[in-house]
Amino acid sequence: MNPVPSEVELESALHLKTVQYFVTQRPWLDLYGKHVRPVAPFGSASRKSCVDPALIHRCLPDELLFEVFVRMAPYDLGRASCVCRKWRYTIRNPVFWRTACLKAWQLSGLVENYKMLQSKYEGSWRKMWLLRPRVRSDGLYVSRNTYIRAGVAEWKITNPVHLVCYFRYLRFFPSGRFLYKNSSQKIKDVAKCMNFRSCKAECVFGGHYTLSDDKVEAAVLYPGMRPTVLRIRLRLRGTVVGANNRMDLLSLVTSGVDDNEASGPEEDILGVVEGWQDDETHNPDVPAVSHKRGLTPFVFVPFEEVETSVLNLPVEKMDYYVSG
Repeated sequence: MNPVPSEVELESALHLKTVQYFVTQRPWLDLYGKHVRPVAPFGSASRKSCVDPALIHRCLPDELLFEVFVRMAPYDLGRASCVCRKWRYTIRNPVFWRTACLKAWQLSGLVENYKMLQSKYEGSWRKMWLLRPRVRSDGLYVSRNTYIRAGVAEWKITNPVHLVCYFRYLRFFPSGRFLYKNSSQKIKDVAKCMNFRSCKAECVFGGHYTLSDDKVEAAVLYPGMRPTVLRIRLRLRGTVVGANNRMDLLSLVTSGVDDNEASGPEEDILGVVEGWQDDETHNPDVPAVSHKRGLTPFVFVPFEEVETSVLNLPVEKMDYYVSG
C-alpha cells in the first residue's frame, strides 16, 4: 500500500510544475563556454599552431600569403577578403590599408594624414580608405555627351539631322597630375594613349589638380598661337561606400592667358588661375566662356573593363546613357 503524501509534499510538487510551465526552454544555453576561435591573422600575438583543412593554406605558408597580399591593389584586396574567413582576417591587417591611404592622399602629406586618421576615422586605416573621398588612379573617368547637328538637305522634302557623340576623358595620378582628352573615340581606343609618353602625339593634355574634401579643382593648358586654359570643378561621389566612381561636373570654363603665364610648366597652371573669376581672362583675343552644355557626369571605368564597357557601343545601340 502506497503511503499517502503529506500536505507539504503536495504543495511542493504543485509549485515545481508551475515553475516548469513558465520557464522557457533555451537549448542554446548549453553552447555557452564552448568558444570557437576564428583564424587569427598573420602576425597576430594570439596565433597558435593549427591544421588548416584548405589545400592552399597547407601548401602556401602564411608568410608568402602575406607577401602576395602586400602586392595587391586595394580593390583586389576587397575581393580577396570574400574568399574565406582566414583571408578576411588577414587582409584586415592595417599594414595593407596604411600603404594604400598614404599613396592615395600623398598630396596631403604624412602629418596631415595621421591627424585626420585620429580625428575622423578612429585610428582605422581601413575606415579611412572607405569613407574619405579620393580620386581613383586605376582607370579612367569618362563623360559621354551627345548633341544634335543639322545636316545638309539634299531634297526639299527632307531635313536630316545627325546625333553627334563625343567623350571627355580624365586620368588622375596620386602625384597631383592628370591627363585630359576630348575625343569621339571609344574608351577602348583612348585608354592605350592616356599616358605621358604618347600624350602629345594623341592630343592628350596634362594638367594639375587639387582635392579638398569631395571637391576637385583642375586646370589644363591648351598651347598654340592663342594659349587657352581649361578650368574644371568637379565633385566626387560614389554609387556605394568607398567606390568614388562618379564625378559631377560643376563648372567648365575656358579663358585666355598671356605669353608669360603660358610659358611656365604645365603643372603650375593651376596656381596661375587660382582665384580667377569665371569671366576673367588675361588675353583679350580669347574671351572667357563658361560652358553650359556637355556637363554630363563622369563615370569611372577600371582599366580591366575598358574593352567590355558599354561606353564602347555605337550611337545606334545606345543613343542615351544614364550615368547614375
